[in-house]
Amino acid sequence: MNEPTFNPTEADEREYLSEVTRRISRELNEYSEKVGMRLAEARHLVETLQEHKRDLDHAEKANMRQAVNLSTRIGEHGVDRQRRLVRLLNSPYFGRIDVRKAGQHTPHPVYIGMHAFHDPETEEQIIHDWRAPVSSVFYEHELGEAYYDAPSGRVNCEIERKRQYRIDNRELIFMLETSLSIQDDVLQQELSRASSETMKNIVATIQRDQNAIIRNEDAHSLIIQGAAGSGKTSIALHRIAFLLYRFKDSMRSEDILIISPNKVFAHYISQVLPELGEEMIRETTMEEIASLQLGAQYRFESFGDQVARLLEADDDAYAERVKFKGNGEFLRKLNAYMRFMRATNVLPTSIDVGVYTLPEEWVAERFEKYAHQPINEQLIQVLSDISQYMEMQYQKKIKPGERAQLRKDLTQMFEMTSLKAIYRNFYAWIRQPEMLQTLKGGRYEYADVFPLIYLQRLVDRPPAVDRVKHVVVDEMQDYTAVQYQVLASLFPCRKTILGDHNQSVSPLSSSSAEAIREVLDQAECMYMHKSYRSSVEITKLAQTIHHNPNLEPIERHGEQPQLLISETPDRELDAIRNAIQAFHDSEHNALGIICKTQSRAEQLYDAIKDDAGTIHLLDARSTTFTSGVMIATAYLAKGLEFDEVIVPFCTDAEYHRDMDRHLLYVACTRAMHRLIFTATGSPSSFLQTAIDDGFVATN
Repeated sequence: MNEPTFNPTEADEREYLSEVTRRISRELNEYSEKVGMRLAEARHLVETLQEHKRDLDHAEKANMRQAVNLSTRIGEHGVDRQRRLVRLLNSPYFGRIDVRKAGQHTPHPVYIGMHAFHDPETEEQIIHDWRAPVSSVFYEHELGEAYYDAPSGRVNCEIERKRQYRIDNRELIFMLETSLSIQDDVLQQELSRASSETMKNIVATIQRDQNAIIRNEDAHSLIIQGAAGSGKTSIALHRIAFLLYRFKDSMRSEDILIISPNKVFAHYISQVLPELGEEMIRETTMEEIASLQLGAQYRFESFGDQVARLLEADDDAYAERVKFKGNGEFLRKLNAYMRFMRATNVLPTSIDVGVYTLPEEWVAERFEKYAHQPINEQLIQVLSDISQYMEMQYQKKIKPGERAQLRKDLTQMFEMTSLKAIYRNFYAWIRQPEMLQTLKGGRYEYADVFPLIYLQRLVDRPPAVDRVKHVVVDEMQDYTAVQYQVLASLFPCRKTILGDHNQSVSPLSSSSAEAIREVLDQAECMYMHKSYRSSVEITKLAQTIHHNPNLEPIERHGEQPQLLISETPDRELDAIRNAIQAFHDSEHNALGIICKTQSRAEQLYDAIKDDAGTIHLLDARSTTFTSGVMIATAYLAKGLEFDEVIVPFCTDAEYHRDMDRHLLYVACTRAMHRLIFTATGSPSSFLQTAIDDGFVATN
């Protein structure tokens, strides 16, 4: 294959692209035939097995089933390869580096794409996967001396050319020569595009600092503190794709678990890994983990319920309970209580086994031996020791009835065995019984759920989830120290944890990267300060609401944010309807109308649903993110992004507390291109600085 190696022109590149797509098409056709043959073979074997199963012996049936499974697996592998070839056919590569290794006189062009392509006829590596070691040079180095770390060791080289391409539907849209890691023009074009229904991959525009996070293989727990719009979620998913590529022999997609804030967010990010050639991976939420661990006998409010109650109920005592249970000091109190309970919860006595009596000292020694074990495990171990002792000392085997009585006698030596009683006693022990309040019907407040699970280790240690080899925790700021301690116990595997302390929707119980590192052993923090989502104008306004001194906005300019002040609520609704119509007339795809509370969102939805076109209302039961107009709370919108955002009812009565400031900041930073506030009467004081500095246009 004739590769353009010496000062190739655009015409040379177009000719090369045509040859590459021809070869991919040929490979795709051959795979399609192979897949068809394998699947037909599997169907034929199944039909033969069904038709002659009465005439076949056990061994023949087993051999035929094995043949069916083999053909099916080969067919499925072929289908996966087909999908990758289809993606490559549309856009084979996005970058090129001309690399000259030590001892070589001429450089070798390396084309980089979403997936690798190896021509079986010529044994040539036509395209390199973006995750391959040599591809790191494209992201990390400028022209000149460079290196990359291959499995065999570090390879020193020199980069003599770097190019970027946009190829769509097999056509070369543009080609750029660059000496930097990623040409800013390409990044700007990507950032200026309208949003879509799901998060997209960013392999063509990964920046140097992002690449360092993606390819980090050393950290056991990698904590990513990223500014709003820094791409941290996308980077975390690309990191998972890289790790699946790097450790393909020991890690598969089913070994990964994502803990998402809600189902809408899970749907929004669901297509990133499939786009990168990996299978969809499992996802769950903290509430689902809690339900699985505690079982049906424990009922509790959700995190969303907690946020709504903090916003809508004037309950200082409730807020104080949430704050009290949300920091590292509370975890230290729990740990001290667990040590106290292990030392004092058992009151050993002598015990009768038939005609024999085991003295109190002997029983106490056995309980002390297993003091580090949960209550149920202690009982099992002490009972086992008694059985062994009786058989060795007196040649007596414990009968089933005697075993049951022994277990009953041993259980009575514990002062408490009920998890609910142990948890209630904790607050008596710290002399703050008022900090435990249950809801109607015996439901627990959300702040009590993970402390209960943590203390469950005293009764019956929750087993670690062995099948999970890597956990991704998103929106890390909204989880407490106790929650991270529980995650460490349930998932002792490697972790990627990401979020932004400035975007907490419940600042009374939020965690910073540094606080999380105090809980997790072997954790490493990395920081992403550059923001890519919002225009400079939107970012400047958001900074006046909640200042992040480390944030570095990308230089992409757009419209000035607007503040539409109305004299009456009806006129405010008209202003919202007009903004929705302007959105429909634009080239944008997604408009988010972000309210402070769910009741406000439902109120607005009912008011405009009949005369503003199709509108989707998000609530706790929602599972999908769609294009068009969506009404949501800041809690449900966190992690999402929209072309346009409207923040209605932005008055001082609505947004005036510190928690409101955080929610308003989250709402603003969802916007990519256009941001509008509406208010009846005086706007929130949180906007006053932006008004004074001219960062928002008022009517």
